[in-house]
Amino acid sequence: MAVVDWIAVDWGTTHMRAWLMAADGQVLDARSSDRGMGTLAPEGYEAALLALVADDLADGTVPVIVCGMAGAKQGWAEAPYAAVPCAPPDPRGARHVPTQDARLQVYILSGVSQHSPAEVMRGEETQIKGLIASRPDFDGVACLPGTHTKWAHLSAGEIVSFQTFMTGEMFALLSQQSVLRHTVASTGWDDDAFATAVDDAMSRPQAVAAKLFGLRADALLNALDGATARARLSGLLIGIELAAARPYWLGQQVALIGAAASCDAYQNALTAQGVPVLRLDPTEMTLAGLSAAYSELEPS
Repeated sequence: MAVVDWIAVDWGTTHMRAWLMAADGQVLDARSSDRGMGTLAPEGYEAALLALVADDLADGTVPVIVCGMAGAKQGWAEAPYAAVPCAPPDPRGARHVPTQDARLQVYILSGVSQHSPAEVMRGEETQIKGLIASRPDFDGVACLPGTHTKWAHLSAGEIVSFQTFMTGEMFALLSQQSVLRHTVASTGWDDDAFATAVDDAMSRPQAVAAKLFGLRADALLNALDGATARARLSGLLIGIELAAARPYWLGQQVALIGAAASCDAYQNALTAQGVPVLRLDPTEMTLAGLSAAYSELEPS
C-alpha cells in the first residue's frame, strides 16, 4: 500500500468508518467498525481507531479528520457548534484531541447550531460541506433524509438556516412499536399508495392522526396489504414533513443526500410538487467534506 498521508473518519452512533488517504486524494483503503459512539467511553476511542488503522501508520504523524458523534458531549471530546450562518464546518474551529499514540494527530470537526428556532446537527454538516466543495456554485436547499431528516438553506457557500424533522424515527416507532406493527409490513412498497398519502397529508395535515389509525382499521376490515400500508404510512409522514418544510423547497432546487430507499421516496414526493431534485451519494459527500476540511487545515 502507498504511504498513508491522512485519515478521514465518520464516527456515528452505531458505526464508524475510516478511509486511508494518499497525498493526491486517492482512497487507499476503506474500513468500518461497529464501535460507534453508543458503545464507547471517551477513553475507548483511540483504541477503537487504532484497531482499524494502526498497522498502516508510518513512524511520522498522521492527521486524522473526524466528523460525527465523536464530537458530541458523550463522545471522544466535545467539539463546539458553529452558529449559522456559517460555512460548514471550518476546520480551524475543530477540536484537537491529544492522543497517547504520537502517530495520531486527531481533529474533530464542529457541528452546526441555530439558536432560534433551536436546532443542532452533527455529521450532516460535513456532507453539506461535500456538496459545496463538489458544486461550489450550488445555491438552493439540501435535504438529508434519515432518522432525523435535515433541511438546510444554502447560499454563497454557507448554511443560512436549517430544520430537523423526526420523520424517520416516527416511521420506525409507529411501524414497529405501535398498534400499526400488526398492519405495516417490514418490506414491500406501493408507489400509488405512497403518492396518494403524500397528497392527503399535504392537503389536510390536521387529519393525519386519524388516517394513521385508518391503516389499522383498513387492514382489519378490508385486508389492507402490509406493503401498501407501509407505503401509505411513509407517505403520510413525509407529506406532513413537506407541508411544514414548504418554505425550504418551494421554488428551490433540492439536493438529496441519503440512503437510496429514503431518497427515492423523497424524490418521488418532491418531483410530484414540481421541485427539481439533484441526487448525491452520502458516502461520496462525507468523504468530499472531510477532504475539503483537510485541505483547508493543511493548505498545499
